[in-house]
Amino acid sequence: MAKKNTTLTLQADFYDALTDLETERGIKKEVFIEALQDALTSAYKKQYGVPKAIKIVMTPELKTFGIFTCQKVVEVVEERETEISLEDARLIDKKYKVGDEILGSVDANDFGRIVAQMAKQIVTQKLRSVESEKAYTELAEKEEQLVTCIVHRIDGKNVCVEIQKMEAVLYPKDQLPGDKFKVGDKIKVFVRGIKSTTRGPQVLVTRTAPGFVRKLFELEVPEISSGVVVIKGIVREAGLRTKMAVYATDSGVDAVGACVGNRGARVNSIISEVGGEKIDIIPWHEDPLEYIARALLPAKVVMVEAKEDERVARVVVMDDQLSLAIGREGVNARLAAKLTGWKIDIKPYSTMEREVKAATERAEQMGSDNFDVFDEDLGELD
Repeated sequence: MAKKNTTLTLQADFYDALTDLETERGIKKEVFIEALQDALTSAYKKQYGVPKAIKIVMTPELKTFGIFTCQKVVEVVEERETEISLEDARLIDKKYKVGDEILGSVDANDFGRIVAQMAKQIVTQKLRSVESEKAYTELAEKEEQLVTCIVHRIDGKNVCVEIQKMEAVLYPKDQLPGDKFKVGDKIKVFVRGIKSTTRGPQVLVTRTAPGFVRKLFELEVPEISSGVVVIKGIVREAGLRTKMAVYATDSGVDAVGACVGNRGARVNSIISEVGGEKIDIIPWHEDPLEYIARALLPAKVVMVEAKEDERVARVVVMDDQLSLAIGREGVNARLAAKLTGWKIDIKPYSTMEREVKAATERAEQMGSDNFDVFDEDLGELD
């Protein structure tokens, strides 16, 4: 026969706390009750070594819970500790049928002390878990977005920031050369990803990715956020230079002018945010020769010769423009190549003149009256 149900009174404060959490943080009390049930079941089995199925029934309205053994009514018993035959079940009560559960109470008086110890711990752990999952969901929507956060700790060269109650670390490689922060500063970062770890979600943030500058322009330039001006490409070497190609979907709009702003107000605001980093705003062009020439701004290009099948371009600039075209440590040429997707070989005009002269002399020696110095793809730029 099943014993009379043994019921323990759970501290009223526990249930009151669950109600407060539901009201203040929008987390349903059932979430915590289910977690506590699972934990108490595991704890009871561990303490008493009871192999039978244990079921804990909590009654929030009475602020009580009961601990019961649980056996399922079956035709053929395979697990004696968790199952009971229909024949034996009907010796207890003739109303039982296959599939019913028979609950037998256990002496849980000693176990009551464990409940008080576990309740607060379980709620705290579950609260942390639920809030972490909630924050993860919200942050997932901010992936590849710009967010403003607060510096709450500096650990050596690492800057720890808080984003929606979660900590993210801005590592040295993700900081700009001139970045100097102190606790309490509000700073902008680019969320480059959310990574799941055994300790919960980890937010990956940076200030050095091209996406950081892209989002600054989207924030600063209404024409970009509305789609009138489109960013066709953006490349960057943080702290040195950014190159961004833009295109206007409306022929009446100056894409570059919109990004620069009145007297440079818009672009200067972004340059200030990235510590004085140079930003080249380039009008995108569908002709690759023209696009390559523009990508090398601020240098002025004289000619572009392209080998389409190899995506290799030979660019000619005046001698006094050579260092500007290449840039400090080659940064201008590298970024132009990344932006266009072409390998770019830059030559000074004097070198081209010598090559033309040498080629002409060879042609004369060969008696050729029809000799082209450059390939048919050679483009001369105004």
